[in-house]
Amino acid sequence: MGILDGKRLLITGVLTDASIAFRVAQVAQQEGATVVLTSFGRQMRITQAIARRLPQPAPVVQLDVSDQEDLDALAERVREHVDGLDGVLHSIGFAPQGAFDFMAASWEDVSAALQISSYSLKSLAVAARPLMAERASVVGLTFDASFAWPVYDWMGVAKAAFESVARYLARDLGPEGTRVNLVSAGPLRTMAAKSIPGFEAFENSWPERAPLGWDLADTEPAARACVALLSDWFPATTGEIVHVDGGVHAMGS
Repeated sequence: MGILDGKRLLITGVLTDASIAFRVAQVAQQEGATVVLTSFGRQMRITQAIARRLPQPAPVVQLDVSDQEDLDALAERVREHVDGLDGVLHSIGFAPQGAFDFMAASWEDVSAALQISSYSLKSLAVAARPLMAERASVVGLTFDASFAWPVYDWMGVAKAAFESVARYLARDLGPEGTRVNLVSAGPLRTMAAKSIPGFEAFENSWPERAPLGWDLADTEPAARACVALLSDWFPATTGEIVHVDGGVHAMGS
């Protein structure tokens, strides 16, 4: 018997089998969940192909979190596969290349990063709300926004906003029984990481600073934390950020 037996989950952000979202979907199915994935545009075929690599092939529904028509249609599209949701994983992030130069970034670059990487948590939660079970869970992925990291720049600001959005959602959805929590993973060699210029600055130092060590290629620890938060094992936890980074967040510089 798995910790997600009977649970119905919506998982965003599956693009490759190296992503945290893919590993969450994989572990969730192994723990008994029924999984529905989202994708859009040219990525749709890629996600559909990757979905066939899961223990049980998962359906993929259209969702561009910057498109209000997609958001409005999400509940109906998901209902074609499951009759409700017990959990949602937000694994969405994007910033134009210009947003990785803090002083030179335009508002156009910054606003795109904030909409896709921050505001979308609220958009997704509201779109999924009609499907939510009495005691549901929303889990998002962040990268500790307590610091000004090298090279992260406006994406770091977007993550700070994302973490604040999660707290406000925890406040507003809590009375409905929905928990909202985040997992702050250490750096991993995912597609998202490859899009960050200078990402090697994290790769070179993180394993040395982590008291537990850190494997840049292993997404399973972060995925397991997400699955735990999507389960009923944290019934009174909301507005929390769980660090899965080998312990770096607790160490001095």
